[in-house]
Amino acid sequence: MSTQARGLNNFISDLRNAKSKEEESNRVEVELAKIRTKFNPGDAKLAADGSNPSLSSYQRKKYVWKLVYIHVLGYEVDFGHAEVLTLVRSKKQSEKTVGYVALSLLLRGSDPVMGTIVDTMKKDLTTAPNASGKKKKGSIKNDAVQCLALCSLANISGLELIQAMHVEVQHVLVSKTSTEQVKKKSALCLLRLTRTSPNLVSGREFAPHIGQLLQDTHLGVLTSVMSLLNGLASQHSSDYESLIPHVVHILSVLVMKKQCAREYLYYRTPSPWLQIKLLKFLQLYPNAVEGHDIGMGGNEHVNQLINVVSRIIFETDVSDSINKSNADHATLFEAVNLIVAWGTTCPVAMREGAMKLLGKFISVREPNIRYLGLMTMAKLAQIEGSVEGAKTHQATVLVSLKDADISVRRRALDLLFVICDTDNAERIVDELVAHLVVADASIREEMVLKIAILAEKYATDLRWYVDTILKLISISGDNVSDSVWHRVVQIVTNHPQGDLQGYAAATLFVAASPHRCHETTVRVAAYVLGEFGFLIAERPGMSGEEQFHVLHQHWFNVSTKTRAILVSTYAKLANLYEECRPLVAPVFARSKNSSDVEVQQRCVEYSSMREAFSPESVEDLLREMPPFEDKRRSALELRLLEKEGEDSAAVTKASTPSEVEQQRALQSAEMLSNPPIEEEMEPIEEQEDETDMEEPDNLQESQEQAFDVAGEEPPENISEDVVQNGSVDPTVVGIPKELIPAMRKAFSNLCTSPSGVLFENTLLQVGVKHEYVGAQGRISVFFGNLHSSALKNFKVKVDQPDHLRMQMQGTQDLLDDGEYDSVGCTVATKTQAKLLVLVEVTAPFDDAPSMRITFETEEGVQHDYPLRLPLVATCFMEPVNLDPGAFMQRWKSLEGPDRECQEVLKLPAASGIDE
Repeated sequence: MSTQARGLNNFISDLRNAKSKEEESNRVEVELAKIRTKFNPGDAKLAADGSNPSLSSYQRKKYVWKLVYIHVLGYEVDFGHAEVLTLVRSKKQSEKTVGYVALSLLLRGSDPVMGTIVDTMKKDLTTAPNASGKKKKGSIKNDAVQCLALCSLANISGLELIQAMHVEVQHVLVSKTSTEQVKKKSALCLLRLTRTSPNLVSGREFAPHIGQLLQDTHLGVLTSVMSLLNGLASQHSSDYESLIPHVVHILSVLVMKKQCAREYLYYRTPSPWLQIKLLKFLQLYPNAVEGHDIGMGGNEHVNQLINVVSRIIFETDVSDSINKSNADHATLFEAVNLIVAWGTTCPVAMREGAMKLLGKFISVREPNIRYLGLMTMAKLAQIEGSVEGAKTHQATVLVSLKDADISVRRRALDLLFVICDTDNAERIVDELVAHLVVADASIREEMVLKIAILAEKYATDLRWYVDTILKLISISGDNVSDSVWHRVVQIVTNHPQGDLQGYAAATLFVAASPHRCHETTVRVAAYVLGEFGFLIAERPGMSGEEQFHVLHQHWFNVSTKTRAILVSTYAKLANLYEECRPLVAPVFARSKNSSDVEVQQRCVEYSSMREAFSPESVEDLLREMPPFEDKRRSALELRLLEKEGEDSAAVTKASTPSEVEQQRALQSAEMLSNPPIEEEMEPIEEQEDETDMEEPDNLQESQEQAFDVAGEEPPENISEDVVQNGSVDPTVVGIPKELIPAMRKAFSNLCTSPSGVLFENTLLQVGVKHEYVGAQGRISVFFGNLHSSALKNFKVKVDQPDHLRMQMQGTQDLLDDGEYDSVGCTVATKTQAKLLVLVEVTAPFDDAPSMRITFETEEGVQHDYPLRLPLVATCFMEPVNLDPGAFMQRWKSLEGPDRECQEVLKLPAASGIDE
């Protein structure tokens, strides 16, 4: 054999003896050129399939083996495919073996030449082994060829090849003439094919065949079939539920009777890998034991299954052999995972026994066992009624939190997170905060996130929650993400009951008073004092002026992001306290030229606000923020989900609302439904008189505010269609005042983004998508019906100013042409009407064109919505690209008198800056 492979051996020796990567590469290039010449000589005539018929069997095998070795080394091999296919078609087993190995490595299912080999592979798969077991000289051993074909098909697994071959693979798997080796290979091959094409096998039709295979006595076949069954059942579990009795029977034979072939005993444990696969399959059916009277004449396989799992849980002995211990523990943990999957349907005694067993595991010295014990206990503790058993091991878990292994510390943190409730929350949180001081940097961020979630979920007094977050910031401020302090602000804002807001303001005032404090503290203090600082302004040493000085001492030490928050706080302080205005004005004046665009813009806008708007408008703009929207999942829970995934026990725990959270939500709902009455109600007669005398035109006022979205005055005829004889038509509904802020924000966003929602309420959603090239633009407007019934007489009228040339087309009868008999269109529920506007700007302009939407509901209520299209001058602006030379030329052209300015600023003595 060595003589026949002498050329291959020499080539491999040369590569191994190469002293550098360059020398090896040169040797490979020389060999590739030689092989290419042998495969395609210029003076020889090639066969129809592109192979060289003049090559001998030895030469073809030798050169293909070299190509395989070169490919394994990582070099690209893009020729020789015809020779590989020639070897696969050969009737000699030695050639066919080389061909299939090369086919698996050098070709892919998408290669065009694969279509020419399908018939050969089908023939190799379906050829039955010799019944006599004898073979003539030179013939091929059929089961070996079948295995080669199955391995190659599994490795290549192209979609076209799968569609052509999967029926033959299934036939070989279920055939009674297939040997055990072929059945194992075909089961694993079919598993690989179903992973590539999930809907390849019909579960209802194939389940009986799997049942027949599970009756095989060969444990190797059973192990491969269980791998296939787990893969199929994970995709369509209901189709294979009927196989549970077969699986339970096999598991009972291995665990209860210890029947196993000698070659499948692993340190006296019967086939632990098969036991694990069987238990994993049963975990896919958590309701398998539900509704059965265990031990009382229920289903036989259910009683048998309970006995098997109990045997694994209660009678697994600890072994001195590490290998046997690992095998037994692997089976044991899978049995506990099965109990976790059963949940509350599992017998209580079995759950308690599993919890006691895990309590032993988390106290052993072996870190792997301790890791698995902590992780499994966290899953088991999520079952209703099991957390009390896990809480008895709280002291042991706290010890594991200080383990040298980072992975064990993470699992201990997860378990503490799961077993935390109202009774032990303060102790666990205090322990975690104390441990945070000495914790590694690699786990600090995770600890901070979970402490914040626990403090929020189980805080019976939200003042303790605020104190806890401030401790986190002071201990590990760099690991406190924005979502943590954003959540503090949200909770303080959303809970006006009690003295939480005043307490938070006073606590943060004290926390921000030192000259050196973490920047996150400054951010939280700036926001809370800007919103609720007025609640403590009457206290000694906490006036508005003092609040400004406490915050402003950090101005020069914080980032521009924090400065932007401080600017907004200064504006609110100046609005509330006269004494703060002289202090705030110089800050705004200096920061108007800030290099940060956000700080600069805020300072410019806040400085000019009082000149542009009335005092009442400024007061309204700078009033405290409304409550935040309570989403199903907070930002902290979403961040935890992103870090750990949906299957994590901590994520499941965080997404389940605690009793404290439910009570808190109920109180907030009551506050919203029954707001406090600040003034006594006047007599009804007086109210009616005042209403008759001073009733405001609410519709017209809301229409005017809606047109003011773009900062323009409303048209004079804003209510000509809805105001008749000096009074408002009561059946016409306009835009409510509470939607005006959201409309302004939506309009501003659309001025800088290519698409978005312009307006939305419970009836209608208006979406806009626009794009611009030079002076021309294309605007698509979509009107979606969100109502449960159709919107009738739906009309849209778009203003066409002189500076814009417009062309419009849309849904039939959508456009309002101004004629009296225009009926409009009907927008069915959950459908859209569309409007396309082609626009060209002809002159400079400073206002956005108006768009009026009118429609009628099935109840006969008329709606009139005045909006503005986000069509502003900046939409038509394009950047100018300049190379460095042209830029410098323009820059130097700005030199000259009155074009340069230098200003020297002198800091005041009380600025707090060291000279």
